[in-house]
Amino acid sequence: MKIGRYTLFPAPAGRFRLDGGAMFGVVPKVLWSKAHPADEQNRIELVSRSLLVSGGGKLVLVNTGIGQSWSEKERSMYAISEAVRLERSLEELGFRPEEVTHVVQTHLHFDHAGGGTVDRGRGPEPLFPRAEYCVQKRHFQWAQAPSERDRASFRPDAWECLARSGRLRMLEGEEEFLPGLFLHLVHGHTPHQQLLRVTDGSANLLFCSDLVPFASQVRVPWIMSYDLNPLQTVEEKNRLLGRAADEGWVLFLEHDPAVVTCRVRQTPKGFEAIPS
Repeated sequence: MKIGRYTLFPAPAGRFRLDGGAMFGVVPKVLWSKAHPADEQNRIELVSRSLLVSGGGKLVLVNTGIGQSWSEKERSMYAISEAVRLERSLEELGFRPEEVTHVVQTHLHFDHAGGGTVDRGRGPEPLFPRAEYCVQKRHFQWAQAPSERDRASFRPDAWECLARSGRLRMLEGEEEFLPGLFLHLVHGHTPHQQLLRVTDGSANLLFCSDLVPFASQVRVPWIMSYDLNPLQTVEEKNRLLGRAADEGWVLFLEHDPAVVTCRVRQTPKGFEAIPS
């Protein structure tokens, strides 16, 4: 897909499972399980899907996935697949880690930021040795001292080495990050989550991260129990999905195993996902 100067590539970065009830909050299982069948442990399938943006002399990677630095107990708990790796996906697209100029982390939860570092026997080090790793400053501050409720979502070993080495670029607020690449902030899921929008002034693609993990979750009330401020998520979905429907944005879905991109339209019953 091309938008303006940029060519966009989906890059699979992991496959795992999480509890279906946690992913859909107050939505009854009889509804969400139609599109997301659960296993015997009530877990549903998710992917970590990164976005690669190439153009203008830049190679920007949005999120780094769940990574592979997990114990056997953790692999079993989350059903983490070893078959889907970010490095392999980049190689299949014809890119090397050394070519990545920027890594945009929407937020630092383990399934979005776990693949940004690698341990080759000397401790964690950046997987992308020449890249700036970009995160919102106030989100980084939150990740360093999270609440009891979301502490388990952060794995400091995945990004502390970046901070020590000076590889983290701290951003502050919404901005045009690079020409045609805009950052939108949302706070319902976790404070200061940044969503990247690629635009040429008419065509737009929004990397939805955890604002809209699945196509089924364009329905505004279908939100995760992981969200720290669910009513704020409702407001943010209404605002951004309303604009996406009005302006014909493409939504890039990070966690949906079956749907990479979609559009959204407003109906009398609320928002509805349609093929992009």
